Amino acid sequence: MPVNPLRHFSSPKLGTLLPVLPRRKIMSVSTGSGAAGATDPTDPGTAFKLVLSCPSGLPASRVFVKFDPSYDRIPHPDVNLEESINEYGGHAIEYVDGSDQISSVCLHMGLTDYRTFVGTNLSPLWERFLVPSTVDSLVRQHTSSPLGNGAIVETSDGKILVLQRSYNVGEFPGYFVFPGGHSEPQEIGISAHLTDKGQTESELLNQKASMEMFDGIIREVVEEIGLPANSLVSLGSYIISGLTGWTYPNSSTLVVTCLICVQTDPLFIGISCRVVNVRPTAFFFLKCNLEAKEVCKLYSSAQDGYESTQIFTVQRDDLKRMAVKMPGCHRGGYALYKLMMEATKDS
Repeated sequence: MPVNPLRHFSSPKLGTLLPVLPRRKIMSVSTGSGAAGATDPTDPGTAFKLVLSCPSGLPASRVFVKFDPSYDRIPHPDVNLEESINEYGGHAIEYVDGSDQISSVCLHMGLTDYRTFVGTNLSPLWERFLVPSTVDSLVRQHTSSPLGNGAIVETSDGKILVLQRSYNVGEFPGYFVFPGGHSEPQEIGISAHLTDKGQTESELLNQKASMEMFDGIIREVVEEIGLPANSLVSLGSYIISGLTGWTYPNSSTLVVTCLICVQTDPLFIGISCRVVNVRPTAFFFLKCNLEAKEVCKLYSSAQDGYESTQIFTVQRDDLKRMAVKMPGCHRGGYALYKLMMEATKDS
């Protein structure tokens, strides 16, 4: 029976994240309708839709999660199609619904797995799993749709970090992408739904799932680029003035500028969805206190550097050119970043 995603929301509302069953867990989400990006007819894999946009950026304290088995994938009524889902490994979190123009968001999360992801979203038959509907969460209710994550990372000298995918990967070899991956339910001790948990335990699990979204994107940036986690901070400054009695040319007032290092959360800026294979990805904005040249040196020893062939540190204006050669979900991430920059300019 189709699930009405709106009944899961209070205002404001968003979608769902779901980790999958067998083998390795991942998180997935179901989404509402959103703005579509321009499609390159010669490369349909670059087409995207914006499911949720948060131009002002939301810190972890304003992103909430409700984790529940009612948000899991619904099996397709076609038994033969269901049996076409081959055995693979893995778990993930899946995303369900979204709405924009919000100051906080509640993500509905359930469990999915890599086996189901490969057997539905990445299957040659993926379009057969879709349901005709104008509500995106209903369209994808029979797919795994694990929620990916991506990071727009800005260096201290104003460059944005972009990777070129390895030519040995299965999806979009050689394309430009932002660093990212997906949240790991096992990081917060999730391997299956607990049916007998009380309200306190449920609330704690929801909080853990929310924090894993933010912890997970930092982990991906560290592993893929080689940045130390403590470099993902912002530098601020303060001025001490009015001190007298100091020998200073033409002045008895000492003015001292002190740099302080403040740890900042990533900012959640929205969710985009690649049209091909209906792949949702949550995007975050992070600042790094290192210059671009320092980042490039660290990249050579990144733990997961084998997933990419090269790192680029580019000016904001150069992103538009590179975005043309990005998978749809990452092109959507670029669109979310542009909306954030426009909102910052207007404020």
